[in-house]
Amino acid sequence: MNTMTETRNLPVVGKQKMTPSEAFVETLVAQGVKDVFGIVGSAYMDALDLFPLAGIRFISVAHEQGGGHMADGYARASGRHGVCIAQNGPGVTNFVTSTAAAYWAHSPVVVVTPETGSMTLGLGGFQETEQLPIFSRITKYQAHVNNKARMAELTARAFDRALLQMGPTQLNIPRDFFYGDIECEIPRPVTIERGAGGEQALNDAAELLAAAQFPVILCGGGVIMADGQSEAIRIAELLQAPVCNSYLHNDSFPASHALWCGALGYQGSKAAMKLIAKADVVLALGTRLGPFGTLPQHGLDYWPTNAKIVQIDADPTMLGLVKPISVGICGDAKAATLALIARLTGKKLACHANREARLASIASEKRAWEGELDGWKHETDPWSLEVAESSSHMHPRQMLRELERAMPSGAMVSTDIGNICSVANSYLRFDQTRSMFAAMSFGNCGYAFPTIVGAKVAAPDRPAIAYVGDGAWGMSFGELQTCVREGIPVTAVVFNNGQWGAEKKNHVDFYARRFVGVNLDHQPSWAAVAKAMGAEGQRVDKLSDVGPALRAATKAQDEGRTTVLEMMVTRELGDPFRRDALAPPTRHLAKYKSTRA
Repeated sequence: MNTMTETRNLPVVGKQKMTPSEAFVETLVAQGVKDVFGIVGSAYMDALDLFPLAGIRFISVAHEQGGGHMADGYARASGRHGVCIAQNGPGVTNFVTSTAAAYWAHSPVVVVTPETGSMTLGLGGFQETEQLPIFSRITKYQAHVNNKARMAELTARAFDRALLQMGPTQLNIPRDFFYGDIECEIPRPVTIERGAGGEQALNDAAELLAAAQFPVILCGGGVIMADGQSEAIRIAELLQAPVCNSYLHNDSFPASHALWCGALGYQGSKAAMKLIAKADVVLALGTRLGPFGTLPQHGLDYWPTNAKIVQIDADPTMLGLVKPISVGICGDAKAATLALIARLTGKKLACHANREARLASIASEKRAWEGELDGWKHETDPWSLEVAESSSHMHPRQMLRELERAMPSGAMVSTDIGNICSVANSYLRFDQTRSMFAAMSFGNCGYAFPTIVGAKVAAPDRPAIAYVGDGAWGMSFGELQTCVREGIPVTAVVFNNGQWGAEKKNHVDFYARRFVGVNLDHQPSWAAVAKAMGAEGQRVDKLSDVGPALRAATKAQDEGRTTVLEMMVTRELGDPFRRDALAPPTRHLAKYKSTRA
């Protein structure tokens, strides 16, 4: 029985005798850790026993993958470390998917992986596997505690590297190394200030921007991680340049600003696409210019092939990797922007000569896009028209527009992978950074719900909403137990159309509607399941009820309750997710030349 009732979070100072468990926990304290997500396990129980007295909350989850996503959401919402831990072997392998997602989101997640005991490793014991190779390509750094005396040193290094290298790190600890006596000092956190970049590169970039006739700014995740939104606003206003959000970073520039144009990439803003197509200089601010975020969309091949590109990224390996660039700046997005502002202030800027025409073009394109969204009642391909007309359920785009209108101020929204979640890219607008959490390049299902739970722990005063398709919900709804048990109130908006929509669209476009494995028939009432699990649940099948339902769910959050809104929508489908990666099928064997529909 744990009889510790007092809590503290003050680091131990100086070299002292302690156990490795105490060294591990005191290092967490020194790093400012307040919350750890995971499932209890004997492999680290000696350290877990110390969490309450150290002021660390252990949040018990339903599945380790969910715990890893919660740590990711926590890190992305706070800018601090997210931490997850589990039993060696099967508990640790369940972290793989969420760690890969954190890797592509550049999230400073520390994945603590207790391991089989050092004296039995390699003997094929219970719950044994080699845990370092599994994570070697999806972490920025791996620390293996090879001697219990190095517990504090290597724990601290895993935390420092997660922030320094902007991604998840692994701390691997043989389970017997939590015990015994050592003498050590708890390291203080290492903080490294990132600079603005090279002087010559900044000068060259300033010259290009000063001479630009139609500069366009593309704000990416680096702006968010650097807390550089206000600096992005300053340089946009200095240049009077339209600003696009990079793919799935809709929170990188405020949607209420007159120069904001919306997101690029899949299901993004036509206004943003048409405006960046006019650019003679693009300032890519804190973005790797990922290939999926610049693909043609809505029939528009919008990337300006003749424009000069100034790319700023804290990771030098990203500069010029995807798109040819004119100037590459390895630097912090905020610091580099400030350096460019200093160089441009007081200079004669060519873009000021046609300022009024450019502002008029921005306003015109935005009006046209908003009008198109208002009138976009449903998808227009023959399949979608057929299913839309045969159903009494809500059209997804109309439902998403109603959610947008009812979105509470300061909301955080996570989006899963899938057709309707992706279409939501057109409708999600934010004024505050650290507000949108998407599965990014790894694109795994089951991401959104646990991620928003972690974000809510990090920012308990902000409304937290997950957009989830019914397929992904089937993977992740178990974390409702976590919300109810741990008192973490969030809202899940579940789009119920009874199908794996993104893949079904490929069957429609490329496989003559030969559906295999894409229909999700005979599902339970997800609203009823939520109620059975101790949460609130509401089925919504009328557009007029969407806004009131979201507002009621937000109020329930304020009162400490989790709500599942089951949105009953038609089976119509937006544009295919991977048109670039598919082609009409070729068949040579007669038995496979079926044309059945």
